[in-house]
Parts: sequence; structure tokens; C-alpha cells
Amino acid sequence: MSDASLPLPGLAARLSPGTRAALVTLLVGAICLLFERQVSWLPGWPSAWVMPITEWIDTSLEWVFGLIRPAVRLFSAALEYPMVAVNWLLVSTPWPLIMGATVALGWYAGGLSLAAMSAVGLGFVLISGYWVEGMNTLALVFVSVPLALILGLLIGVWANESARARPWIEATLDLMQTVPTFAYLTPLLLLFGFGPVVGLIASAIYAAPPMARNTLLGLQRVESEVKEAGIMAGATRVQQLVQVEIPAGATQIMIGVNQALMAALSMVIIAAVIGGFDDIGWEVLLTMRQANFGQSLLAGLVIVVFAIIIDRISARMATTRDRHDMRVAWAILAIALALSVVAWTMLPEPGDMALLAPTVEAVDGALTQFTRSAGATLDAVKNNAMFYGLLPLRIGLDGAVLPFTWGFSWTSAMSLTLFAISGGLGLVLALSGRVAAGLCVPIAAIILETGVAELPWPFVLVGVGALAWVAGGWKLTRLALILLLLIALTGLWPRALLSLYLCGAAVIACAVIGGLLGLLSAVSATAWAVIRPICDMLQTIPLFVFLIPVLMFFQIGEFSAFLAIIAYAIVPMIRYTRHGLVTTPPELLEAAISSGATGSQIMREVRAPYAAPTILLGLNQTILYAFAMLVITALIGTTGLGQSIYIALGSADVGLGISAGAAMAILALIADRIVQGFAEDRRKALGL
Repeated sequence: MSDASLPLPGLAARLSPGTRAALVTLLVGAICLLFERQVSWLPGWPSAWVMPITEWIDTSLEWVFGLIRPAVRLFSAALEYPMVAVNWLLVSTPWPLIMGATVALGWYAGGLSLAAMSAVGLGFVLISGYWVEGMNTLALVFVSVPLALILGLLIGVWANESARARPWIEATLDLMQTVPTFAYLTPLLLLFGFGPVVGLIASAIYAAPPMARNTLLGLQRVESEVKEAGIMAGATRVQQLVQVEIPAGATQIMIGVNQALMAALSMVIIAAVIGGFDDIGWEVLLTMRQANFGQSLLAGLVIVVFAIIIDRISARMATTRDRHDMRVAWAILAIALALSVVAWTMLPEPGDMALLAPTVEAVDGALTQFTRSAGATLDAVKNNAMFYGLLPLRIGLDGAVLPFTWGFSWTSAMSLTLFAISGGLGLVLALSGRVAAGLCVPIAAIILETGVAELPWPFVLVGVGALAWVAGGWKLTRLALILLLLIALTGLWPRALLSLYLCGAAVIACAVIGGLLGLLSAVSATAWAVIRPICDMLQTIPLFVFLIPVLMFFQIGEFSAFLAIIAYAIVPMIRYTRHGLVTTPPELLEAAISSGATGSQIMREVRAPYAAPTILLGLNQTILYAFAMLVITALIGTTGLGQSIYIALGSADVGLGISAGAAMAILALIADRIVQGFAEDRRKALGL
């Protein structure tokens, strides 16, 4: 039988999955554009289709809270005792003794450099005038962290011991780590009442997942020979777990302790939004509201100092077993104790040592002078970015191009021209063999002309479903569509699109800037020597503090939020891009060099393809960081789901808070699964 007699395969079978997904998305987008003026329910999710899910949640939880509130309030009252005790101990202990103990611990863990850093850092806190507020903050951290560690350890052990429960536990941990931080506070506020205990409990809950994940990872990495040795010694399962496996996985578990400490500190600062406690977080929030940016910056730097000291000491304790001479540590502590006892009556009160007050006034004056002289330039930067970048992405060229900003109005003829140009460019790409990329060009034109916040809901559903199908098949597609429909049914669809727009814009900027910086770091050791400490510092700064510098120069608004998100979310993109590019196997590089490839060809055709899975994981982390920061930017006037969560917190509307928090978590979860799916595909293609 000749080949000509065989039936030709169908067109769909000859198209790649990406091409089919892009084609369906483009067709749906074109139909929506043609009929959006004739069909009233097409542009936005119809209000008649909204279900009172928020009210149902509010009513149900109010009933549940009414049942458990007495027991919970009793637990809250019990937690006040250790919190008050630790707070009294830290505030009442002479500051030389606290400094000496911290420096001694720094010496023991990391030697002279870590001890000196601890001394300089706490010295800065002392002369800032925020010693008491800092001790109040640390009291909350030191009480919440043990709760988080115990809870996380038990969850991690449970997940390790129960194969049936493990997928559910991991899914719950994923959800907990994608739920916005503010969303934790709304139900806890109704349960535990107003006050610092809410921040304590929220910190414990927020810090438990990192501990649970690292406990599970540490137990799973214990070598089988170690486990078999315990069994052969006749140990029971509990003895083997406590005496063999947990000690063997101690290094990974200690990394969980480090991450739990940082998460707790970050959450304690965020919990200051509810007030009621004279800590650093409240001081930052209060001075920001008063536009007292010099004082706000000083308080923010105190938070950064605490974060760096806690991170460096706990990380060194977790990742290295080298310890320095304990006798020196005891000597440092003895000197601090002697100074505290001998000079008890002569020691100045911490509040009397605010030596940086003149500096704060100078900073305020310099900032005022700078904003007056450079105000026009700063406004021009902000307005140009908004009018010619963010606003068209938000509401589309059709709504953003106005005579006031662009000098002319957008017309239907311009829309047709845009679509014609994008269609022509897409056709050129398709004829060159890149059909999927060619179809994506007119899809991008539809998004740019309409705006992310104004996109028709069928187009969004089909587009996200198509991406999910290409990344993970029908299972991921069903999950993504069901979760997106849940957002729509709650009536939060417009808010979700606003959040998606701002987060997407920031992620695109992070991908471009972070990718270029990662590339520069990969090819230049000097550049990496400069960029690395900046990345280290940015990763230890709590989210709250990122708002201060952008507010100082650009005031409240969407552009400030955009910059804050970039500053927080760009680090993973830099690190993962560099790591992926510098870890290319030597044999691949040698083969490329021997074939006569140039340096740019090696980077483009060898290193970049091999690094793609790692870079995609960096993009995934950037997306999750961006969503986390997006909620915090509600404090500086952004719209979207973050604003809904903040409004719910202020009005104690637990239904709205949980619905908006769940919607934000859904967007982050879908993005996470899609990017992970693409990364897994690339790993399989490379045989990794």
C-alpha cells in the first residue's frame, strides 16, 4: 500500500498543544471583541450571576465563632501571661546585658564578624531611641516562634508518617503560604479580640508552614542506612523517630527554624495594623500616616537590623556545625553582666539615648528640600509611567489614550490598525515555523487594546484554561477554571482583574530587569559581588519596610505600589537566573566550544535552554512574592483584592476578608501551578 492511500491526519492533530491553545484563545478573544457591545453580559461578570457567598461565610463563621469564642478567649488570656512575662523581662533587663548576650551568641555561631555585626546593630537600635519598642516587638516574636516550631514540627512529622494524609497536608501548607498576610488577621480579630495577642497568634500560624515543610523534607532525606540501623537496634517507631531520624535531619529542620523566625518577625510587623501595642510596626505605620518619613525610615531601619541579626545568627546555627570558642562567649557575657551590675544606677535609660534625633530632623529637612527641588522630575517619572505604561495595561489603549495625556484620542481605526499590524507580525512568525508565537501576538494586541481590568470574562477563562492545559493537562485546567469561577461567583471578579493587572505588570518588570541582572551576574564575578549583598539585604527586609522609600519620593498611589512590589519580588528572578546560567554542565560547554560556537551563541543556544527550568522556578517565586507584597500595598492606596482585605480588616467583615483572601490565594495558586507545569516540561525535555 502506498503512502498516498493513507488518510491524512487532521489539522488539529498536526498542531502542537501550544498552537491549539493559542488558536482557541484567539478565536474566543475575537468573538468577544465583535459582540461585546451587543451582548450586555459579555464584558463583565453579570451581577445577576453573583451568589451571596461572602454573606454565607460571614453567617457561618459568626455561628462557629459564637460557639468557640469563650474557649478561644480563655486561650488568649492564657497566652497573655508568657507574653507579658517575656516583654517585662526584655524591657527590664539592662541593655548592656541583652547586647552582651546577643554578641556572645554571635561569636559562638559565627566568630568575630557576626559578633561585631550584632554589636553594631544593637548599638544602632539603642541610639535610635527605639530600644523599648524593639524589645516589645521581640517579645511577640520570642513567644510566637516556639508555638510555630512545635506546631510545624508536629505537622511535618505527621506528614512524614502518614502517606495518605501527606498530599492533603502539603495542599494545606500551599494554601497557608499563598493566603495574604492581612487575611489571617480578620477572623483572628473577631475570635481573640483587639490587642497584641492577635499578632502573636497570627505570627505563630504564619510561621508554622516553613517549619512543617523543612521538617518533612529533613525526615525524607534521612538515608535508608540510618533508618535501618535504628530498626536493627530494636528501637520502637517513636524511639527511631526521636533518637535517630530527627537528629539525622536536624540541619534541614534548623533551616525551618530560621525561616520560621523570619516569618514571625514579618507577621508581627504586619499585625501592627490592628494597633494596640507600642512596638516597631506600630511606630512605622503611625509615622507613615503622618508623612514623617525621617522617623519612619529610622523605625524601618530598626526592623531591618533585627531581621538581619536574627537571620544571620539562626542561619549560621542551621547550616554550619563550626562553633567558636565558648570561653570567649562566656567572657563577653560576664563583662556585660559585670557592667550591668556595677553601673546599675549610672546606666542611662534606653529612651534617653536617642542620639539620632538630629539626624532624623536633618533627613526630614533634606527630604523636604529634595522633593521641592526635584518634585517636578519625580512627578514626571510617575506620570509618564502611569499614563504611558500602567494605565494602558490597566484599562487598555482604548480608554487610556486621551488628548489630556497623549495629545489625541484613540479611535476605531487605530484599533483596526493595531490588530492588522499584530496579525501581520503573527503571520510572519507563523510562516517562519513559530505558529504558537505568531498566534500570541494578536492575543497580546487584544489585551493591550482592551486592558487587563476590562477583559471579557470568557476570554480570561479560556486563556487561563488554555495555559493550564498546555502546562498540566486537563486536570490542571479543571482546577483553574473551577477556582476562577468561584472568584466570579463571589462578586470579586473586577477586583481580581485589578490585582492581576498590577501584579502582572510588576512581574513583567521583575522578569526583564531581574533576568538582565541575573545574566550580568552570571557573566561577571564583579557584578555578582556587588549584586549579591544587595539581594541578601532585600531578602531579610520585612514587607512593611519596602513601603517607606517609595512613599518618601512618590507619595501614595499605584506607581509607589508598583515599585514596592518590584523591590520585594525581583530577588528570586536574579538569583535563579544566575544559578541556572552558571550551573550548565561542563561537557555541554566543552562540546559547544569545540564546535566553534561564540560566547553569545553558547549563552543563547546552550546555557539559556539548559537554565530554562531554573529560571521558570525563579519566575514562579517572583509571582508568589508579588502577590504577597500586593496585599501590603493596600496600605498606600491600591485597588483590587488587597484593598478589599484591608477594608474587611478595618470593618471586621470576616466574610469579605476570607473571600478576598481566598481569591488572592487562588490567583497565586493557579499561577504557581502553571509555571511549575512549564518548568517540569522543560526538565523532561532536557532529560533532567
